[in-house]
Parts: sequence; structure tokens; C-alpha cells
Amino acid sequence: MLLTIDIGNTNITLGLYQGQELGPRWRLATVHDRMADEYGLQFVGLLEHSGVQIIDISGICLASVVPPLTGKVIEACRSYIKQEPLVVDAGVKTGVRVRYEDPRAVGADRIVDAAAVHYFYGGPACVVDFGTATTFDAISAEGDYLGGAIAPGIGIAAEALFLRTSKLPRVDIQRPPAVIGRNTVHSMQSGLLYGYVGLVEGMVARFRAELGDSMKVIATGGLAEIVARETYVLQIIAPWLTLDGLRLIWDMNREPGKM
Repeated sequence: MLLTIDIGNTNITLGLYQGQELGPRWRLATVHDRMADEYGLQFVGLLEHSGVQIIDISGICLASVVPPLTGKVIEACRSYIKQEPLVVDAGVKTGVRVRYEDPRAVGADRIVDAAAVHYFYGGPACVVDFGTATTFDAISAEGDYLGGAIAPGIGIAAEALFLRTSKLPRVDIQRPPAVIGRNTVHSMQSGLLYGYVGLVEGMVARFRAELGDSMKVIATGGLAEIVARETYVLQIIAPWLTLDGLRLIWDMNREPGKM
């Protein structure tokens, strides 16, 4: 079995593959001051809870956008799962040509997503990732990563409203009864959800103007399904896109010639 790990700023997402089939998957809170032993015990606990023994894990593929945690998770994998992870970085084959001015500045998760999108859906494509940031990534018909756009995530916006105002509460991101809110919570939910729907629709239209009418739109990330219910522009919902990309990259690096 292959264990895939995506270390993000808000969540650490893990998935277990038997061949090409994604089985159990989990989301953990990203805790910066957690030690390697704590992560190792968490990983082992999740695996055992799903009936998987450490000896069943034959490999680990990892992507991270949180450098201070990368080493801790690698150490946890070595000590507790007895595997050396394949870490997606500049020296790893991904099948993606990066056309960014500084390729090293592109987050590993965005390259992994590009690999998955090109393989499963083809291009040109726009990937909308609803994570800590809301990112828009452009993938060419040939599978090249062209660049993108970065906006604050919905969660960041909601937290900023709570922290930077005296009377606004912390709210869950969900659909309010109506666009015109009749109380503070519903008004905030309307502004956050429908405001980001407008952002997504506007950005997708601008990406399509540059990539062409055949552009596909793939949404991923924790809030993708909530936003997708409110707009027609998100054509494909792929919540585990990054994990699928990690599995593909593992195959490319461990089994040459296989995609």
C-alpha cells in the first residue's frame, strides 16, 4: 500500500492507495509545534484504526508547503512507519513543465495538482483550490503549469472579520437562508459564500479568456463542494486531487515509463 501525505498550512491530508484505488483518507489540523513523535503516533493510530498494519505500507509520497513541518513528518515516517518518503521537490519527476518565472517558487501541491489534472482530465484547465488560500492554476493543453492567481481563502477572510472588528462573531462557512441576511451571522455568511462565488466566477471567466473556450474547471480543497453548489462554473469536483497526483508521481519515480 502507498501512503500519500499532503502538508498544507491548515490541514494535513493523508490517503492510502491499494494500487490505483484510494481507500481510507484523513484530514488532520496542521499544528506547527507538534513533534515528530506526536505525528508518528497519529499516523500509526489512523492506520491501525482502519485495520492497516505498518508492514502493509510499501511506500510514502509526500508534498509540503510548510517547510518547518516537512522534516518532522519525514522523521515520523522513518521512525514509525519504517519508510523513507518520496518528497516532491525540484529533483523529482512530475511530468509537469513549469513555466513560472521562478519554478522553485511554485508550491509543491500546485505542481502535484497539475500532474493529476493533466492525467485525468486533460487541458487546457483551471484548477481552483479552496485551501488556506484560494488559488487558481492554469494548465496548458500539453500539461504545462503556466501560472495562476492567489487570493485569501474563505477561512482567512472569515477569521479576519472576527479578529479585526469589535462586534462581528466567528461564523461557519455555510449557505444562509437568503442572500440578503436578516441578522449578523447570515449577513456574514452571505458575504463570505456569495462573495467568493463572485470571485470564482470572475476569475474563471478571465482565465477562459486567456486559455480558450475549451478550458475545463476543476475544483479541489475542503470547501470546494460548498462553493460548487452555488455556481455552474466549477465543472468537476475532485476533493482528493492532490492525493491522486501524489500517487501518479510515485508511479513515475518508482516505475519508469508508467504514468
